Amino acid sequence: MNANDFNQLIKKVKLGKLVGNARYLHRSAFDEIPAELTEFIQLIATALKVPENDWNIIKLHTQQFRISYLNYPDFHSDSYPALHNSITVNLVTKTQKVANYTETENAPILHRKELFISPKDEHYAEFVSITEEGVAAGLYENSRIIGFKKSWERVIHQKGYQLVDGRLFRLSALPQSNTPDNKIDRHKTAIQRQSLSTPMKTLAKHNYLSGEYTLFDYGCGLGDDLRELEAHGIDAAGWDPTHRPEVDRFSCDLVNIGFVINVIEDREERIEAIQLAFELADKLLVVSAMIAGDAHIQKFTPYKDGVITSLNTFQKYFSQSELQGFIENTLDENAIAVGPGVFFIFKDKLEEQLFLASRQTRHHSWKQITTRPTSSKEKFELVYVEHEALFKAFWNTCLILGRIPANDEFDESDKIKQLAGSHHKVFTLLDNLFEDNEFVQAEQYRKEDLLVYFALSQFDKRKPYTQLPDELQRDVKAFFGNYNNAQAIAKELLYSIADTELITETSLAAQQVLTASHLLENHSLTFHKDFLVLLPALLRVYVGCAVQMYGELEDIHLIKIHFHSGKVSFMGYDDFDNLPLPLLTERIKVKLAQQQVDYFDYIEEYTPQPLYFKSNYITDSYPNYKKQVSFDKKIALFLPVHNRYGIKLDALNIILDNNQTEIKGFRFYAKKQLTHTKG
Repeated sequence: MNANDFNQLIKKVKLGKLVGNARYLHRSAFDEIPAELTEFIQLIATALKVPENDWNIIKLHTQQFRISYLNYPDFHSDSYPALHNSITVNLVTKTQKVANYTETENAPILHRKELFISPKDEHYAEFVSITEEGVAAGLYENSRIIGFKKSWERVIHQKGYQLVDGRLFRLSALPQSNTPDNKIDRHKTAIQRQSLSTPMKTLAKHNYLSGEYTLFDYGCGLGDDLRELEAHGIDAAGWDPTHRPEVDRFSCDLVNIGFVINVIEDREERIEAIQLAFELADKLLVVSAMIAGDAHIQKFTPYKDGVITSLNTFQKYFSQSELQGFIENTLDENAIAVGPGVFFIFKDKLEEQLFLASRQTRHHSWKQITTRPTSSKEKFELVYVEHEALFKAFWNTCLILGRIPANDEFDESDKIKQLAGSHHKVFTLLDNLFEDNEFVQAEQYRKEDLLVYFALSQFDKRKPYTQLPDELQRDVKAFFGNYNNAQAIAKELLYSIADTELITETSLAAQQVLTASHLLENHSLTFHKDFLVLLPALLRVYVGCAVQMYGELEDIHLIKIHFHSGKVSFMGYDDFDNLPLPLLTERIKVKLAQQQVDYFDYIEEYTPQPLYFKSNYITDSYPNYKKQVSFDKKIALFLPVHNRYGIKLDALNIILDNNQTEIKGFRFYAKKQLTHTKG
């Protein structure tokens, strides 16, 4: 076999982990690669007299005529197995290089083991759950520093976790167990954190840590979160049975019980902990716990409804839906998913309604009024000119609400009444003053926002409340007459998302007005998340249901509506705003019919997939828009017509190399040729 034949065979291999210019594959997956390649691998191993038991991972070099035989003896038993030894064969020079790592404490290690095997392998689901656990903990944020054992363990520690029996474990100091057998050691020291914990970051994201609210951390461990909050001037306190037992537990606006219930082995005590925490919350309780699938716990010793770790500590892993069900059954309250393993439970129901409504609010893009329209009412015209800023503020309030504001909804209500009369009168005068029909559109927007809000509330099976905040009560009366009408219309809208033909028809119509999008005929509509609010209410509910199942879209950029399969995909890219070809880093597929969320991330194991023709998804208000349009026109000249969106990064680099071209920023440059001159 020559180098060209070798390279062509490797191109046919779709399994394995692709890193740089090499593809890694476990020998258990050899049945799914070309038989000729398998025979060649075995032939070289036999010629070198490499015993069968001395290698289990093959490294296929994609740019060189080389093969490496790698030995990870703990591949199946260790979550992140270490390399013991390797043999790299240069098939051109017929030489080999041997390396041994058994004497070092900082050997190379493997991540994402599911990529090395076939999806049909019995270990596949377990390996996937291990990877998902690391992704959720934020361990793969910088893939360049995690390739060796010591650096990997350092990253784990910095993220506030410990590796126990090969699995990530966040310890939290809790009271000693009252169980007679004293099997569980709850006195283990809590892990130190170098940054705010995930639930605290979630509170900050939703503006609950602006200083307006008091906070109590129930089970605060070593108190790293509290120190950070206090440094920002936030009124925060915390109690912990081991590290802060002397602190009184008292009520606050916000209460956090973070990663506590998953280390309590007694179910009744677990229930009591949440109930006590909820009693202390005046407005909002945040509950978080470790999330994982079922496959990974098989390595641990079962104990009650969880497992015992090698540190003799208890761990109860939840699924997202199981954790939500546990919280809601315990507290008889709605648990709102705001991220994997993180839920908000509102005691203040008005605050809950405002929080949910704010998620669906479409912010009106007001146009600056630069010219004074003609008006038949000369007296009002003179008043308007003199107090233009005041009347513009009132009109913008009308546009925001989609209706005439109540007295307490406009700060300078008394002043505007003195100048021109009641709110209703001022609205009529202004509506006649402006030639464009801006308010009609704003009214329709607000009504759609409310329908989306009520429909998504029904999707999440929220309990109806007898009293809504004053603002929502006014909205309901203005747009629907009464609450029952609003609920009935919203219910009909929610049920409509099951009509795939209607989803397709609405998406096609939306694409005509949503110019910043990409339509794949009879399949899907993809657009930037910033334009979600511009879609018809039906599609906003369709996507909103998927968002409620997944959580926040903080790191997501593009949304794909699948027409016929009842799916919504969310895609996140590396530095989307600044790069002409941002690389796909994560993809989440939500299957609405099955109530299932599939996570995929693309940090290091896959050949990077660039986003081509980014200008399709943005408008001229985005950074570098004109440069992006010019770039997209030029990149199109290099891409095959039949596959302009699916070319992977390594394939693109080959195309550019063949054309002696390189990309720097948004520019294309001809590569400099090496020239030889006679001396």
